[in-house]
Amino acid sequence: MTSKIDYKPSINDRETLIKLYKAMLKPRMIEEKMLVLLRQGKISKWFSGIGQEAIAVGVTSALDKEEYILPMHRNLGVFTTREIPLHRLFSQWQGKMSGFTKGRDRSFHFGTQEYKIVGMISHLGPQLGVADGIALANKLKKNSQVCAVFTGEGGTSEGDFHEALNVASVWNLPVIFCVENNGYGLSTPTSEQYNCEHLVDRGLGYGMESHLIDGNNVIEVFTRVNELAKDIRQNQRPVLLEFKTFRMRGHEEASGTKYVPKELMETWAEKDPVHNFENYLLSEGILTNKVIEEAKESIKKEIDEHLELAFNEDPLVPDLETELSDVYRTHEHTSIDPSDQKENIRLIDAISQGLKQSMQQHKDLVIMGQDIAEYGGVFKITDGFVNEFGRERVRNTPICESAIVSTAYGLSVNGMKAVMEMQFADFVSSGFNPIVNLLAKSHYRWNQQADVVVRMPCGAGVGAGPFHSQTNEAWFTKTPGLKVIYPAFPQDAKGLLISAINDPNPVLFFEHKALYRSVYQEVSENYYTIEIGEANLLKEGNDISIITYGAGVHWALEVLENNSDIQADLIDLRSLQPLDTKMIYTSVRKTGKAIILQEDSLFGGIASDLSAMINENCFEFLDAPVKRVASIETPIPFQPELEKQYLPKNRFEEALKKLIQY
Repeated sequence: MTSKIDYKPSINDRETLIKLYKAMLKPRMIEEKMLVLLRQGKISKWFSGIGQEAIAVGVTSALDKEEYILPMHRNLGVFTTREIPLHRLFSQWQGKMSGFTKGRDRSFHFGTQEYKIVGMISHLGPQLGVADGIALANKLKKNSQVCAVFTGEGGTSEGDFHEALNVASVWNLPVIFCVENNGYGLSTPTSEQYNCEHLVDRGLGYGMESHLIDGNNVIEVFTRVNELAKDIRQNQRPVLLEFKTFRMRGHEEASGTKYVPKELMETWAEKDPVHNFENYLLSEGILTNKVIEEAKESIKKEIDEHLELAFNEDPLVPDLETELSDVYRTHEHTSIDPSDQKENIRLIDAISQGLKQSMQQHKDLVIMGQDIAEYGGVFKITDGFVNEFGRERVRNTPICESAIVSTAYGLSVNGMKAVMEMQFADFVSSGFNPIVNLLAKSHYRWNQQADVVVRMPCGAGVGAGPFHSQTNEAWFTKTPGLKVIYPAFPQDAKGLLISAINDPNPVLFFEHKALYRSVYQEVSENYYTIEIGEANLLKEGNDISIITYGAGVHWALEVLENNSDIQADLIDLRSLQPLDTKMIYTSVRKTGKAIILQEDSLFGGIASDLSAMINENCFEFLDAPVKRVASIETPIPFQPELEKQYLPKNRFEEALKKLIQY
């Protein structure tokens, strides 16, 4: 039988050709076995890559084993070519402990540093930005490594695709972007995904080299990627590759292929990458039927033996303590005492100082954000940083919050630290997905730390209106895996920022804009830390417990100064996740009354959870209902009098006095 694919004799190495054949045969045979197991109910779901093996195998074979590769859920050939023991893959798909996620995620939603693979999340696009971060780390380390990342033609419709390619091009990053164009995004054909002839045509708009490759021709895939990888290692740049191929099974098995015209299926079936390559090698005398049968028997034996290992593994037994402890990477706080040598500086100066000293302390720390380099950021916090640390570590970014959060995560994956400045906390909505789905879940899913701090200039009081004034911390305190810090004073801000950067877990660091230049304090000049998760008891009294943070701390202090007869415990939370519940409960059990003040609007804010927690844990000590005081239920207006009406500052004093008299 002759081949339907034109295999030009560009590889003369017999050993390489046989190796590529066996590398494609293995995932094909595993898939065929998995489809049987799926019908038997022994695995729960399967995303088939049958018909696309040449791409995964060819690309992976062209990369060095220490180079990162970011596959999709149809790229079994990446995992097998990297020689992951099959029983671990089988255990992963059965949700057992020998897998890679302790049963917490399924199929190919995992990564492994041991094999330099970073698995996808279902939101697809952000992994392209992760590749940018990995490549940036490679570039800064000067290790001459490339990084390859996969997506499908459907994924190219996402904004993250544009953002990631744009960043890679602007920064000249050594990334190979691999688009598997298999005809359909689930059931949506390419004609409804894009309106250019080929996806590689988009490369021109990014000033990026691009190539169209026959994705069913393993020789073409391997030779082209191998040549490009060798060149990129020496002449760093991003390259966009489009692999034309076809998905012969459903998006996942339950969806079927009824939406695909029969003649189209038949046409692509004739281009099967495994069968055609086998026929080609037979016709060239490189393979014999005996060698093929021996290879199939060997792979079948390996599959059966490793399946038995996985099936015989004990079922996973849930352990509550393990589940809760794995949400965050264990981090032992290193206490560095503040010095007695101090200077009177503003909140903004303390943050700048903490960031600068952290850059001096951690040579692998990179800060990124819009206008943060020569301009020094819109608030001038990084003014002068470029002169001291250089543009490689202090990086202006395009306006693309999602890609830069993902890039920060990629830096962490590749062993570096990252601080990203959201120009305004409001803009975090454009980077929400990678924060809550990559950073937050990373350690829990596959034991990968996300060593990222996202700085969040926030808050009202400066007449900036609905798009520059939100205090949106409650968006993130809801998400397990994130830490959230919100200081009110310069000394705290510096020490907590340093601790946040030292912490290997993702931290959202809120900085109130109205406090930037209005609050002064004597701040220690040295590099010091404050432990995350510890509140600060600013005043003590028996009348009532006032619990607040950020600008609310200063509002409460002003009210107490004007009402010297009120003796209150005033708790500055400082850290919203984790919370210092011990201090809160101790105070409320002493005073019997609690009022919670927040700048955020009332419903769904952190005050609601604090109120519930106090009721659940201190109910028998309460002498009055727990009171919440917050901004009104509208967006934040710009006009000064409307903004005053919006904020809870002027309502807090009346509510406090009323609760004391209850």
